[in-house]
Amino acid sequence: MKTSSLIKTGIGFTILFLIVIQFFDTDKNMAVVPSENALEKHYQVSNRVQGLLKTSCYDCHSNTTAYPWYNNIQPVKWWLADHVNSGKRHFNFDEFNSYSKDKKLKKLDEVAETVREGEMPLTSYTVVHGNAKLSDTQKSEIEQWVKELKKQIEEQ
Repeated sequence: MKTSSLIKTGIGFTILFLIVIQFFDTDKNMAVVPSENALEKHYQVSNRVQGLLKTSCYDCHSNTTAYPWYNNIQPVKWWLADHVNSGKRHFNFDEFNSYSKDKKLKKLDEVAETVREGEMPLTSYTVVHGNAKLSDTQKSEIEQWVKELKKQIEEQ
């Protein structure tokens, strides 16, 4: 078989594969009813901080994701589903009150650290969602809120 024939066959199989995988769906992270364990239902969150969290964190760290148009294309859909599921396993704002006191405090420390260090939101997220990138002032606001919330939890 000639090299050009092999290349054409490879391209044909690749196109066929990309068409076939479009029929494999993933579960969407879109809660119908807000969780009773949601952080803001049990603790005070200012509108400003809540806005920052929703814009920069909630797509991957809550029970509801605002999906972009490209989520309709495989294999991107699988990649996004994996990111969301991983994010929720690490920390879920909508399940925060189901955590033990120690876990709440630990997770809040992680929020402050990952935001301060620029590890969150992920660069792969902020490239597409430019408004999710946090300024130094916004990072400080989140860190201050975390400190205040930790005090409140420790006093419980």
